[in-house]
Amino acid sequence: MAEGVRRRVWLYPTAFVAIAAFLVMLRLLPLGLRAGAWPGPDLLLCLILAWVIRRPDYLPAPLLAVVLLLEDLLLMRPPGLWAALVLVATEFLRSRAALTRELSFPVEWLLVSGVMLALRFGERTIAALALLPQPALGEHLLQTAMTILCYPLIVGCCWLLLDLRKPATGELDAFGRRM
Repeated sequence: MAEGVRRRVWLYPTAFVAIAAFLVMLRLLPLGLRAGAWPGPDLLLCLILAWVIRRPDYLPAPLLAVVLLLEDLLLMRPPGLWAALVLVATEFLRSRAALTRELSFPVEWLLVSGVMLALRFGERTIAALALLPQPALGEHLLQTAMTILCYPLIVGCCWLLLDLRKPATGELDAFGRRM
């Protein structure tokens, strides 16, 4: 039993880092064939939010902060802005783990959609206050809409491939505490 718990403690964060590295590399590849194409969804954000809602104990905040800061640096965004906003959003969701466990999927999807919109408008507001150049509002909203639409697909993949599910009522964590 102890070996399974130890393996799980390292397996899920390692899997998250590997998937995040793959998704960031995918965003860096020049896959767009024409200018003015629709922006793609932020699959890493979907993965993070699905992971935090399903198993917040498998994704520690320091690991999340490092991965998001590296993503900011690689994608040439303002360093730390998106990372800090996503970290605040995940801690918001993490603090409501007992509430989100009881939500049906459509209500969870609405909650995550609201968090994604708040993240986008928070990023735009802070960037505007700092006088940073920004893409057009329509492009940002289109990317957010695409991300919201991809959320169920990512949740399904997390459930099927990684066995990430919401803990059952009364389930115990690795230390014997109620989740």
